[in-house]
Amino acid sequence: MARAAPGKHRTIKFVFVLLGLLALLLIVDLLWASSSSPSPNWTLPDSTNIIVPRPVHHNISTPLKEKQKKDNKDGVSGRVLSATFADLDAPQLNWEKMATAPVPRLDGAAIQIKNLLYVFAGYGTIDYVHSHVDIYNFTDNTWGERFDMPKEMAHSHLGMVTDGRYIYVVTGQYGPQCRWPTAHTFVLDTETKQWRDMPPLPVPRYAPATQLWRGRLHVMGGSKEDRGTPGVEHWSIAVRDGKVLEKEWRTEIPIPRGGPHRACVVFNDHLYTFGGQEGDFMAKPGSPIFKCSRRNEVVYSDVYMLDDDMKWKVLQSMPKPDSHIEFAWAIVNSSLIIVGGTTEKHPETKKMILVGEVFRFEFDTQKWSVIGKLPYRVKTTLVGFWNGMLYFTSGQRDRGPDDPAPKKVLGEMWRTKLLL
Repeated sequence: MARAAPGKHRTIKFVFVLLGLLALLLIVDLLWASSSSPSPNWTLPDSTNIIVPRPVHHNISTPLKEKQKKDNKDGVSGRVLSATFADLDAPQLNWEKMATAPVPRLDGAAIQIKNLLYVFAGYGTIDYVHSHVDIYNFTDNTWGERFDMPKEMAHSHLGMVTDGRYIYVVTGQYGPQCRWPTAHTFVLDTETKQWRDMPPLPVPRYAPATQLWRGRLHVMGGSKEDRGTPGVEHWSIAVRDGKVLEKEWRTEIPIPRGGPHRACVVFNDHLYTFGGQEGDFMAKPGSPIFKCSRRNEVVYSDVYMLDDDMKWKVLQSMPKPDSHIEFAWAIVNSSLIIVGGTTEKHPETKKMILVGEVFRFEFDTQKWSVIGKLPYRVKTTLVGFWNGMLYFTSGQRDRGPDDPAPKKVLGEMWRTKLLL
C-alpha cells in the first residue's frame, strides 16, 4: 500500500490552521459589532416627547391607595383636585343637635308661624313621597301634631308662603321620581287645619318663587312642564285672609332669569329673589316610572329686586352660586340668612356640590357676608328662627368633610345661637 508524501501533509495542515484563524477573527468581529450597536429597546426619544412617569411610592398607605383608585374611577387622572374646592372661609358656629323629625325629607317645604314650624311633603326616598304635615314647636323643642295634605296636592317642588295664619300652596311635582307637575293650588287655615281650593295656576311649574306682596300672591319662574326648561312667567292673584278675591291669575312682568329652587322674600315693601338654577333632573324618555335622569344644570348667584315701578333691579350677587334654597332662609332683624344649598358642579367629576356655609344679606346696605359654617353641607334644608336661635332640619347632606357630593336624606334638627 502506497503512503502520502510528507510535503503534502504539511500543506493540508497549513490550510486548516489558516481557516481556523479566519473563523476566529470573524467571531471576534461579530461580538464587537453586537456589543457596540444600540438595542431597539433603548432608542432615545426625541427631546420634545420625553414622558416623565409618575413616581411610585412603595410605602404609600392603603387608604390613600384606595382613594387614588376611586379618583381614577371618577375620571380624575394625573392630579387630584381638592374635593372641597368650592368651600368658602367662614367662622365655626356652635351647633346643637335637637330632636330628629319624624321622617327624613328632601325637597320638602316649610313655613314658620310664630313658634311653630310647619313641615310639608318631600321625598322620603326617590321612590316614596310624603303626603302629610309635621309641626315642630320651638318653645319646647319637640315634634308634635301631624295631619294629612289634600290628595291632589303636590308632594315636592312646591311654591308656598304665609300671611301669618293662612298658608298658600302653589303647584309642584305630584308623585315620586321625576313625575309631572300639577297646577292645583290650596290654602291652609293653620288654626282650624282646614284646606280650601284656589284657582289653578295657568300652567303647572316646578319649584316656582312664591311670595305675598301688596295684597297679591305672586308666583314666578320655576321649571316648565318638562322639568328642565326654565320658566320666566310671572303671575299674581289678589288674596286676603285666606280667600281669593279674583277668578283668574293676572300676568305680570317676567322674571329676568328663569328656573327653580331660588329664595323669594319681601322686606320693607320690596320683593327679592336670590340664586336658583336653570335646568334640573328630568324623566328618562319612555320610563314607565318617570325615572330621574340628570341633565345639564347651571347654578347662578343672581339677586333681583322688584321696585316701585314694577321693574326688576339687579343687586349684588351672592358670595357664590346657590340653589335649592327656597325654604332655607329666615329674616332676622334687617338681614336675610340663607343656609346651605347647591353650587356649581365639580369641574372634572361633574358631580353635584353641596354648600356648607351660612350667608347673610343686609337689606340696608345690600351687602353680603359669610357668617358661619354648618355641621355638614346640605341642600333643600328647612329653616326657622326663634328666640335668638337659628334652626335647620331635613334635606340631603354631603358624603363627608372631604366629599361635598350629596348622599343621605335626613330628618335631623340643629340649632345655633345667632348674634347679628
